[in-house]
Amino acid sequence: MLDINFIRDNRQRVTDAIKNKGYDLDLDALLDLADERKALSQKIDTLRQERNQISAQMKNGKPEPSLVERGKALKTELSDLEARLSDVESRYLSSLKAIPNVYEDDVPVGLSEDDNEVAEVCGRLPKFDFEPKNHYEIGQARGWIDKERASKVAGARFAYLKGDLVKLQMALAQFVIDSLSDQAVIREIIAKNKLNNVSDKAFVPVLPPLMLRTEMYDAMDRLEPRDDRYKIEGEELWLQGSAEHVLGSMHQGETFVEDDLPLRYLGYATSFRQEAGTYGKDMEGIIRMHQFDKLEMESFTTKEDGRQEHELFVAIQRWLVEQLDLPYRVIRKCTFDIGKPDARGIDIEVWLPGQGKYRETHTADYMTDYQSRRLNTRVRRENGDLELVYTNDATAFALGRIMIGIIENNQTADQTVKIPEVLRKYINGKEFIK
Repeated sequence: MLDINFIRDNRQRVTDAIKNKGYDLDLDALLDLADERKALSQKIDTLRQERNQISAQMKNGKPEPSLVERGKALKTELSDLEARLSDVESRYLSSLKAIPNVYEDDVPVGLSEDDNEVAEVCGRLPKFDFEPKNHYEIGQARGWIDKERASKVAGARFAYLKGDLVKLQMALAQFVIDSLSDQAVIREIIAKNKLNNVSDKAFVPVLPPLMLRTEMYDAMDRLEPRDDRYKIEGEELWLQGSAEHVLGSMHQGETFVEDDLPLRYLGYATSFRQEAGTYGKDMEGIIRMHQFDKLEMESFTTKEDGRQEHELFVAIQRWLVEQLDLPYRVIRKCTFDIGKPDARGIDIEVWLPGQGKYRETHTADYMTDYQSRRLNTRVRRENGDLELVYTNDATAFALGRIMIGIIENNQTADQTVKIPEVLRKYINGKEFIK
């Protein structure tokens, strides 16, 4: 969430964020609650001080009746004021949490994803001497994807992945882990993209919990929309919807020393989403599944390094897609599409010839200190000051979607699929999956 003093000092900027992210919120009501909260807190502190003084006086012999009466009156008055403050605090915090993060100056203003901007188109589209098929047609023909039996067992939007497709997924995962945990690779990406003064620290691979408590999900500001999340019945536990939900919250309440940062994690997790509101969309294939596997990047930095860390994450995403030799484009997401906690968002969309269009495979989110304020995750600077950390998260690979890109771009007339060269060492040197 935003700091209330920042909101006061940057009222127009916050008002623009509310409007251009598509929210209908009363900023005046929030500021009035903040003023009432401050006034009540000051009044309570004053009365508590008076009560303490009376208590001290009453310890010395028989107290004056007037002191006794005043003490009783103070007790009643404090009880009433504390009840009022509790109500105001609750409404104030709820209103403050509803305010979206402000966006960076270079984020396009728009009120639908149609207002996103294509920043760059990269790679050459493949040419076929046959009519290209979509991934599901190939996957069914090869016995790699079985949604019919999965529907029988678990319902719609689930699938069994089998055979060489499983080997391809494991190869992709190992390739990413090997690459991003290698400092030399990070250094290569930094140099290629001319990112000055960016740390070349490698990522720490993590297998995180697949569930998190309500308060942690809420503190990450990723719990909403709740109808897209899976809750464990009878418990304050949720299945996470992406690995960053359990990576970003793992240092809640902790304080780093400056030399710890940046701290970069690469999390592998099976994630779960209800895909609410998408009934009838992408029912063919494995694009919008209730269960999917992802490798996600998460990092904690100082304020000064936050934006460049975001640029590094986007550069890593592009490097990963280029290693697979897939055509793609870079999308600058507009204010409406970046999300409530984001200050900036970039998508990468890979060309899918079986569908004849680009589809999102990666997203990179820059949150500034919006998440860390609620998580109370801080850093002690070299000068002794305590500051909130800045957070970034980004897709390394959404494994299902990137496999779709590989299948559709590397298909052959006999429905075998050529394996990208960087992955072959992880599949016993095979050139094709069949």
